[in-house]
Amino acid sequence: MIKKLMLAIAALAASTSFAFAQVDVNKADAAALDGVKGVGPSMSKAILEERSKGEFKDWADFQKRVKGVGDKKAAKLSEAGLQVNGKGKEGVAAKPAAAKEAKAKPADTKAST
Repeated sequence: MIKKLMLAIAALAASTSFAFAQVDVNKADAAALDGVKGVGPSMSKAILEERSKGEFKDWADFQKRVKGVGDKKAAKLSEAGLQVNGKGKEGVAAKPAAAKEAKAKPADTKAST
């Protein structure tokens, strides 16, 4: 019984942390933005100031309006969970850990054959 309870708590904690991994620039407050790897207090302030002028339409609009966010930075922020209108940057893997696992599996398969 205790094992089942602990398993349920662990599953709940894992699903809760995953739910908070994605942060939309059009909805998040400063604290949520600061929680994204690569976004500090000055960038979150800049994001909020630009958002007060109007929501970001897409990643191109975000990059154009927020100083210091080029293609590389935008890709890293997207990988870290930042979204614009619920979408990650096009062409960027949303879960870098899953991408690494997918690359490792073919290598493991070849090694076992």
